[in-house]
Amino acid sequence: MTATPRTPPDLAAPFTLGDLTLRNRLVATAHATAAVSDGAPTEADATYWRRLAQGGAGLVITGGTAVAPESTLPQRYLTEAWRPEIKDAVRRRAEAITDEGAVAVAQLVHLGRETLGAGTYYAPVSAAAVRSPREAAPPRPLSAEEVRGVVEAFRVSAANSVQAGFHGVELHAGHGYLLAQFLSRANNTRDDEYGDRIALLAQVIDAIRTEIGELPIGVRVSVEPGEDSGLGLGDLTELLPRLCAASPFGYVNVTTGVRNTYVPGMATTRPPLLESVARLRSAVALPLLVSQGFRSVADIERALDSGADLVGMARPFMADPDFARKVIAGDERSVRPCTGCNEGCRTFEPTGSCSVNPELGPPGAATRPAVPLLLTRPGGRSGPAAGGPVAVLGAGPAGMECALALARSGAEATVFDTARQAGGQARLASLAPHRPGWQKFVDYQREQLSDLGVRVLLGASPEPDDLDDLAAYDRIVLATGAEEASVSVPGELRTLTSSLFLSRCTDVVPDAPVVAVLDDGFGWWQGISAVESALAAGAREVTFITPGTGFATGLSPENRTQLMNRLTGAPLRVVAMSTVTSTTTDGVRLRHVLDGQETPLAADVLVTVGERRPRRPDFSPAAHQTVRAVGDCVVPRRIADAVAEGRAAAESLAARAARPL
Repeated sequence: MTATPRTPPDLAAPFTLGDLTLRNRLVATAHATAAVSDGAPTEADATYWRRLAQGGAGLVITGGTAVAPESTLPQRYLTEAWRPEIKDAVRRRAEAITDEGAVAVAQLVHLGRETLGAGTYYAPVSAAAVRSPREAAPPRPLSAEEVRGVVEAFRVSAANSVQAGFHGVELHAGHGYLLAQFLSRANNTRDDEYGDRIALLAQVIDAIRTEIGELPIGVRVSVEPGEDSGLGLGDLTELLPRLCAASPFGYVNVTTGVRNTYVPGMATTRPPLLESVARLRSAVALPLLVSQGFRSVADIERALDSGADLVGMARPFMADPDFARKVIAGDERSVRPCTGCNEGCRTFEPTGSCSVNPELGPPGAATRPAVPLLLTRPGGRSGPAAGGPVAVLGAGPAGMECALALARSGAEATVFDTARQAGGQARLASLAPHRPGWQKFVDYQREQLSDLGVRVLLGASPEPDDLDDLAAYDRIVLATGAEEASVSVPGELRTLTSSLFLSRCTDVVPDAPVVAVLDDGFGWWQGISAVESALAAGAREVTFITPGTGFATGLSPENRTQLMNRLTGAPLRVVAMSTVTSTTTDGVRLRHVLDGQETPLAADVLVTVGERRPRRPDFSPAAHQTVRAVGDCVVPRRIADAVAEGRAAAESLAARAARPL
C-alpha cells in the first residue's frame, strides 16, 4: 500500500493541540523580560505579553518561571510559580495573552547545577556531582527523596499556572537545566531508579497530568553541542519515543544549545535545526515544534515542509511583536528584523529590551527613554510655518528611524548624507565577518523609506551651504553620527584606525599578514571586528593588545562564548594590560601598564581602536529654524540609543506640529 504524501501545512493554517485550536503555526517560544518583582510578574510584564499576543502568534509560551526556591536567583526576577500568593499576578499575565486570541502556555524550569553565573543562596544540585563547564564547582547530587521533591515542585507549579489561566505547561528539559541533566548520559551517572534517564521527566509528566487533566503538557529539549555532550540529536531521537510511550505528553519543542550558546548571535544566519527536521519528524509521532534562529518566511516554510507542525521564535517577536500578523498577510518586507545582536534582550538592565525596537521600554515607560538634544529654537516666524518639511541630516540608524517615524505620521522629510551608501556606523559594523545583522537592519530602514516615498539623497553634503534650498526647512534633525579618532603612536609602522581597516582589510592584509590590534580596553566590537576581519582576510598572525584585563570583556556572555568558539584554533594571541608606546618598521613596542616593562612585538601593520567623537556640522541656523540632534552626534553610544532618539525626535516634531496656534 502506498503512503499518502504529506501535504505541507501553510504557516497561517490553524493547528489543533489537544482540545485547543491555535490560529496559526507561529509560536512565540519561551522568553522573559524580567519585569518581575519579588518573584511576581508586574503590570509591565502583562503589558509586554498583551502587546505580543496582539501581533497574531498562535501559541505564546512564557519563560523565566521557576518551580522551587533553590532554582531562583537573588534578584528574584524569575517568576516563582510554586507560590500560590502570586497567582493573581500570574493570572494577569495569562489573561493578557488569552484575551488577544493566543493560546497561553507557561514554561516551567528547575536550573539544577546551572546558576546563570549568579551567586545563589542555595547549593546547586543535579543528578550527580558532574561539574558544568559553565560553573566553577560541581553540584551536590540529589537524593532519591529530593528528586521526588522536584517532581512535587513541578506538580504544584503546574497546578498554580493552570489555575491562574494558562492553557497548559511546557517542561524545560533543555539547555542543560535540571531535567536535561537527568536526560544526559554524560551527567546522569546514577545507579538508582533515576539512573534511567527518562525516569524523572516521566514522573513529572505523570504528576502534572493528575492536576491538569488533558490540557497540553509540552516538553522542550535541546540538542547539546559536542560529541561527548551526552544529549546529542541521536540521544533525543532515542529518548523521546521512549518517554512518550511511558508518559504521553502533548507536544515536543526541539531547539539547540546550552547556556551561552542557545541564544545564537549574528554569526548564526540559518536555523541550526533546519536540516534535522525530517529526522526528528520520523522519530516522534507527537506534534513537533522546532525553534531557534527562524527569522524568514522561507526558513519557516521549509521547516513546515520538512515535517514540523509549528515553528517557534523569541527575539523576532521582541524586535517586532507584529511579526506573525505581517508574515501571514504576506508583508514580510515590513517586519522590523531581529539582528541577533544579543545586547538589550540579554542584559536585563533592569528588564529585557531590544536594540532595534524603541517601543520596548522599561517598567513605567511606554517606550525606551530617549531625549533628543534641542540645539536651537526658532527666533521668529519669517520662514515656513511650523509643520512644514523636515531635513534629516544623516542616513544612519538614527536619521533613518527619524525619517520613518515622520513619514508614518504624515510629515514630509528628506534625508541627506555625504556617504554614498546608507547605514552609517551600522553599515560599517556589518563589514566585519559574522556581523550581517546590522546590514539587515539598514536594508529594512532603507526599504521602508523607499516604500513610504521618502527622499534619501546620498552623496549630498549635510553642510547647509551645500544643500539646495535648506531655508525651505524650518525643522532640522542632525543625525550625522560619529567618527573614530586616530590614536597617536609615534614611529614608522603603517597604522590604521579600526574603521579604516574594516573597509580596507582585504587589500591591507595580503601585504601585511602579521597584524597587531591595539584596543581601547573596553572590550567592545571595534577591536574584535578588526581581529576577525584580519583573520578572514588571511592574516598569518594577529595579536590583540589591550590595557584592559582581558579579551571581549564588554560583550554579553552569549556573544563572548560564541566568539571564543569561533576563534578556537585561530592564530590569535592576546596581550592584556599592555599598550603600544611606539612603532618601528618591523613592529611595535609594548609597555605593561603595571610594571612598565617594555618588550618588542613583530607586526606588519598596527590597527588602533580610537575614541569615537561626535560629528556635528558647525553652522548657524536661520531665525525660523529649529535644530535637534540625535544619536552619536550627541554622544557616541549604542544603536539602541540612536534608534530611540531618532524615533523620539520625530514624535516630538509631530506633536509640536499638531498643536493649535
